[in-house]
Amino acid sequence: MPRSDTLLSVWEATADLVVVGTGVAGLTAALDAAEAGLRVVVVTKDEVAEGSTRWAQGGVAVVLGDIPGDSVEAHIADTITAGGGLNDEAAVREIVTAGPAAVQRLRDRGAVFDGDGARGVDHGNGFPRLDRTREGGHSAFRVVHAGGDATGAEIERALVAAASGLTVLTGHVAVDVVKDASGRVAALQVLDDAGRAGLLTTRAVLLATGGYGQLYASTTNPPTSTGDGVALALRAGAAAADLEFVQFHPTVLYTGPAVGRRPLVTEAVRGEGAVLRDRAGTRFMVGQHPLADLAPRDVVAAAITRRMAETGADCMYLDATALDGFARRFPTVFASCRAAGIDPTRDPIPVTPAAHYACGGVVAGVDGRTAVPGLYAAGEVARTGLHGANRLASNSLLEGLVVGERAVRSVLEDRALTGSRSSGSGELIAPAPAVAVADRGTVQRAMSAFAAIGRDASGLATASDVVERALALGTPIDRAGVEDGALTLLAQAVLAAAGTRRESRGCHVRSDFPERDDVYQKESLMITLDAAGRPAVDVRAVAA
Repeated sequence: MPRSDTLLSVWEATADLVVVGTGVAGLTAALDAAEAGLRVVVVTKDEVAEGSTRWAQGGVAVVLGDIPGDSVEAHIADTITAGGGLNDEAAVREIVTAGPAAVQRLRDRGAVFDGDGARGVDHGNGFPRLDRTREGGHSAFRVVHAGGDATGAEIERALVAAASGLTVLTGHVAVDVVKDASGRVAALQVLDDAGRAGLLTTRAVLLATGGYGQLYASTTNPPTSTGDGVALALRAGAAAADLEFVQFHPTVLYTGPAVGRRPLVTEAVRGEGAVLRDRAGTRFMVGQHPLADLAPRDVVAAAITRRMAETGADCMYLDATALDGFARRFPTVFASCRAAGIDPTRDPIPVTPAAHYACGGVVAGVDGRTAVPGLYAAGEVARTGLHGANRLASNSLLEGLVVGERAVRSVLEDRALTGSRSSGSGELIAPAPAVAVADRGTVQRAMSAFAAIGRDASGLATASDVVERALALGTPIDRAGVEDGALTLLAQAVLAAAGTRRESRGCHVRSDFPERDDVYQKESLMITLDAAGRPAVDVRAVAA
């Protein structure tokens, strides 16, 4: 396991690069940076393996050249189709094209994917023949997986093992970046679990903190996904974009009303032939989309929500009873079902949508750079332009692998150009200590009721009013305070963007504006903070 350093009540340390987060993007970057000779410190709120990556069931979408009829161009086209035309095509092309090399580097670090890779069989393209599955929105079987439905856990295992020599500060939450007089990152403020403050002096901070699924009462995300990275970047002067596009996974195991992280039923179950039915047994996805049950996630999640409303049901059902070897192919899903008293080989699985993936985030290039010198972002926290208005299944691990590596290249290039010392006069400009905070439960209930699947102006205004009435100004003194402040800011930003985008596109569905508008609403919405520290929406194209 990586080393965990215990810090004193008030401390200072120095690093060439501070990586915040231990998912696939963060650990990939930290390992690459350490191999390049940089002094790296990794900051994480929990244990090293507790990020979002470990919960990813599906796999990595990648074209390896061994599936007849599939191609990089087809993967690019599927990504843009799923993204509702809001993708940055250059970013899509760059990330998708870099996929094979990224997967190979991951294998070199010890990750083992399902297939005959252990036997070392090479099929002429430099890769062993790996098992492949198909997920929603994909036109081919191109998703590589591990442990059946435990791909994220295997990737996290391999990266954590490779990271055994890194310095990792567990139990520390990043609060704010400190800039010098030139506007460049000069340090990172953190708090440990006891509320003790610390300062990491550094010229480079890479945010790899994941998304903000905890903005909603029911989510597939772990408790760490509270939007800390996006909030920190906004306060530092960076921009965010596409925050209104929150992807709801259509099939989360339903065991009754619940809050917090819910068990996921991977999309690959449908890729292997399972179908969705209502409580009468009707296959309601037929006729909804040319791909029926394998339509993109936004389409399926919206269809399930409509059918529940039409029938008054609490859930729909995923019928996988015709699949052979369910327990072997999907051991994680099988275990979750059995724990809930469901035998998926005999019984349809009750499912509902739940908040899953943030398609937007901190505006960053494929190289990880943001608008703030010295601040980088990779993974779900970043908006690179890959996902657009809706993420294509299994593109997230791919993005983390590619951008995590390229962000380190940027750090090295920037160090070569500017040196390792602060370019300011020595004066440090610390962020304002007080932030607006609302009760977390109040925020989650408002967002779940009025800003989930199917939004309208009245509901968004109601949610905004609820959040505004609950606001109080305060200085976070512990992890919970930092997280609540981040969730509050993200709620304000998401509601502002969702209210401004008066159309339906991807996973942003407005019941009062049900049609897509390619005339006035085609571009991304950029969000920055105004002088009062509140999210302000600017409608213009986002140039990373």
